[in-house]
Amino acid sequence: MLDDLNRELEGFVHLKREAEVLEIRMVKPKVNAICRRFSRAMERAALYLQHEPELRVGILSSGNDKAFSAGMDFLEGTLEGEGAREAGAREGGFGGITTLWSLKKPLIAAINAPAIGGGLELALSCDLLLMADEASFQLPELARGLLPDGGGLQRLPRRIPFHVATAMIWTGEPMTAAEARHWGLVYRTAPRAELMDLAWAVARKIGRGAPLAQQAFKESLRFVDAMPDREAMAMRGDSDADLVNFRRMLASQDMIEGQRAFLEKREPRWQGR
Repeated sequence: MLDDLNRELEGFVHLKREAEVLEIRMVKPKVNAICRRFSRAMERAALYLQHEPELRVGILSSGNDKAFSAGMDFLEGTLEGEGAREAGAREGGFGGITTLWSLKKPLIAAINAPAIGGGLELALSCDLLLMADEASFQLPELARGLLPDGGGLQRLPRRIPFHVATAMIWTGEPMTAAEARHWGLVYRTAPRAELMDLAWAVARKIGRGAPLAQQAFKESLRFVDAMPDREAMAMRGDSDADLVNFRRMLASQDMIEGQRAFLEKREPRWQGR
């Protein structure tokens, strides 16, 4: 099945599977510019990650050393006034994952090179960011007559100090990997040659966790986002209709297994149910 899917995604995305980890590698020449077909390929890859029961975690990477992604493909109708963002993937929107709310499994961004405009917005759609020392972030949309509305203006001011985020947008100036780590935007940095080894090591560590609990965690983070503390603390997995995975976790054999394994001083045997 994976070979068939890779053939269908050829030219945009290549998938590599190892045990519970799926690498989603962007391979669109020359700089992974985001067009409609790219967005739809990304969505299909992310939904494969979500729906394959043995997969636990994904890595979003780039097969191009020039850019993680250079953002929107301006050759795709935008110059004639047609909104490329509005015609992305059906569920995942621009870039295929920026509005893919059904993706509950963790996704790691391994940013090897500049992530510009929509490229940064793809990274911000992920749950954990790793970055090469040589890489950078940039949101130059205002200089192109646009807004970074694929997640840049919505997500970045919630990830780092507001005025640092908005200054990036006002000026269009790049942020280095060292600055991104200083502001807490990325988890860890590494030399480019070591980045993917780091990404796979982190993915394998996450992949050993309880799958239902991980999906419930991601679901709950989205649920409480921007809520006042009092409302967030009232979250109930057994009653809030939107918390499907939280509810599944509470009724799961995995929850019992995790506690039993701790008491018996052994590794848990997760079943995903």
